Amino acid sequence: MRIDRSILGLMALVLFVGCRKDRPERPTTPPIDVGSTGGVYITNEGNFGWGNASVSYYDITTGAAAEDLFQPANGVALGDVCQSMRLFNGKGYLVMNNSNRVVVVDPQSFVVSATITGFNSPRYLLPVSNGKAYVTDLYAGAIAILDLATNSITGSIPCPGSTEELALAYGKAFVTNQSRPYVYVVDSATDQLVDSIAVGAPNGSIVEDAHGKLWVLSSGYLGQGITPALHRIDPATRTVEQSFSFPFGASPWRLTIDGTRTVLHFLNNGVCRMPIDAFALPADPIIPANGRNFYGLGVHPISNEVYVADAIDYVQRGMVYRYTPGGSELTSFQAGIIPGGFCFQ
Repeated sequence: MRIDRSILGLMALVLFVGCRKDRPERPTTPPIDVGSTGGVYITNEGNFGWGNASVSYYDITTGAAAEDLFQPANGVALGDVCQSMRLFNGKGYLVMNNSNRVVVVDPQSFVVSATITGFNSPRYLLPVSNGKAYVTDLYAGAIAILDLATNSITGSIPCPGSTEELALAYGKAFVTNQSRPYVYVVDSATDQLVDSIAVGAPNGSIVEDAHGKLWVLSSGYLGQGITPALHRIDPATRTVEQSFSFPFGASPWRLTIDGTRTVLHFLNNGVCRMPIDAFALPADPIIPANGRNFYGLGVHPISNEVYVADAIDYVQRGMVYRYTPGGSELTSFQAGIIPGGFCFQ
């Protein structure tokens, strides 16, 4: 089974603390004005078990960056492993994997308005209506159902394996899985698992393109000879229309799409770019890693600028690099420890 990159980070951390006993200091950063538009949130996982997760912020207009919005606003640390963030109906939902909760904040002030508990190891949140959302889980063997009005878990949908990212199409939630070779399909009206689509394991990333097709990236198992592949799914028929197999030794992950929904991006020894109408996988990355530890990837939905997070050694503060759509570097700034995800205003 392929080792998750967060586990690799934990291994690096164990080696580090064998030589050093004190935890990384959290430097103070000056306050930053978080507007309603034009900013980028960066979710920083933090070191597993240390409770030093954070959410950084970058103001595109001014170029100002803040390492952590949460602690200055609330007087306490965010918690352990910030896995993902979702903006919905004027609220920010922070999914805290090892703290087993979802923290609801005001996106501007970042003050907590609610904390939802009762999870096992939550990963990603997807609103499926104005009042309901699904949350995937690493170990629960089920998808949690949230009431967004009461900020509570109202039920669960049994689903085998480690559920990961989700996409909504035709009233169905399509759910990727890190430990099963299927994308699972949930009817959002009945909260029932209704289908599964064979795509290979592990599959974690899913996006919708301009034609309403879903793209799923299966990272494969190198040790077991399972080849990574990129699949295009027709959500209406729930069938795989086309698959692109990667060469042996490839390690693709973090699939995302640009604002026009016509160009796919993913990490594979750098940032790779692929139009949805391409006939083959890209031969080379448009942004080579060049020895950097690329760990997170996002594309701005309006400017199509590319944001790449470098986790460096999984211990010190990471870096974020900002590029033009064509791959020319614009700027860079520091984020928190292990920056892994981007959320655009």
